[in-house]
Amino acid sequence: MSAAIEARGLGKDYRRMAAGYKLRTLKSALLDRSLTDGLKQSELIPAVRDLNFAVSPGEAFAVIGANGSGKSTLLKMVAGILKPTAGEILVNGRVAALIELGAGFHPEISGRENVFINGAVLGLSKREIDRRYREIVEFSGLEEFMDEPVKNYSSGMYVRLGFSVAIHTDPDVLLVDEVLAVGDEAFAHRCIRRIEEFLARGNTVLLVSHSLGLVEEFADRCLWMENGRVRLVGEPRRVVDAYRQAVAEAEGRGHQEAKEQRQSAVQGEPERAGDAGDESGAAAEATGDEGEGGEVLRWGTREAEVMSARLLAADGTERYNFSTGDQVVFELQVRAHEELEDFVFGIGVFTFRGLECWGTNTTLAGFESDALRGDVVVRLVCPSLRLAPGEYSLDAAVHARDGYAYDYQRKILTFTMTAREQGVGVYFPRHEWRFEGGVKWSRVPRDA
Repeated sequence: MSAAIEARGLGKDYRRMAAGYKLRTLKSALLDRSLTDGLKQSELIPAVRDLNFAVSPGEAFAVIGANGSGKSTLLKMVAGILKPTAGEILVNGRVAALIELGAGFHPEISGRENVFINGAVLGLSKREIDRRYREIVEFSGLEEFMDEPVKNYSSGMYVRLGFSVAIHTDPDVLLVDEVLAVGDEAFAHRCIRRIEEFLARGNTVLLVSHSLGLVEEFADRCLWMENGRVRLVGEPRRVVDAYRQAVAEAEGRGHQEAKEQRQSAVQGEPERAGDAGDESGAAAEATGDEGEGGEVLRWGTREAEVMSARLLAADGTERYNFSTGDQVVFELQVRAHEELEDFVFGIGVFTFRGLECWGTNTTLAGFESDALRGDVVVRLVCPSLRLAPGEYSLDAAVHARDGYAYDYQRKILTFTMTAREQGVGVYFPRHEWRFEGGVKWSRVPRDA
């Protein structure tokens, strides 16, 4: 059986338009039959590079990747909107594309007239459109607005009408970009049901989406694009998990860079008043550092300081992305500028909206301080940190037992938690569902 869609060495370059780059004349473009031939590599933006894949009839094929990875360019080449720079793309059958919001609609004319224009563009005769017009309108739910100019439609109404026309033209291949995310929940469910019926008839869907849950549930296979190339293609759950892990690792690197920048700023602060030989007690005056928006991120007398903080994985490596249930070690480097008998070490974990998820200190754990001098390393080992997926920040402090702050630092570092399952809230305990009686489930097992 021949493929519904097949890419062979597919590539697409865009010409740089910024000032300082070579501009092609219409004459040179016509002679070379290209706006990009003859340009230096530095004058080109490689949007897609050497793509090879095939999509079978009746298959739901998803494409994922970061913004700018070439997904929409690929979809436009499949639709015939763009011409490849290299290789070829083969599509068998009629194609209907829902790629850009409002694409193919004329804003000054009515929804009714746009249905007929769009249907004609997609290859239907006026008689065929007349026969299907009622079904198109009923599916879109826009009966009251069909005689209104399309320019008065909301973004969701655009999607409703565009999808309704596309799905009722009996295409062999349906191309869907992220535009479905604009529609409301009920219409999205209706679209998914119609797409499943479409697939059941042996037709093909090529879907580009950032909704990874939808991809896992809906697609038969998945292509992960990165910098215009194939990073991975295969079973959706495996590809999505690999993509999520790569995103988490990139976020972890970002958290580490932010932590290092803050640490450099802290180390570059002026010396404490007390370090300059002032014995009048100036060192005991509280100082504060402000972050963006005037938020105070650090305060205290600095008799003892948190010099740095970092997170360690079970193998001792420094990391800032973890999976729910991983062992996490919170490590503080603390320096006492004078010998202290009254001291407490503490940490607190917060969401980015300021909700305190968990906090503890040495007093709460039953430690009574005796002496602190010089440089010390403090490690709090959490064998299984069961925070829900999301972004978190860490507060770290060294203070007296009565709360008198030597050094309190808010958002000293940030980190990311991921999980294979979904939930709400901030706590993610180990759990399993059990049932008795007349209940039956069909469940797709997740990888261990």
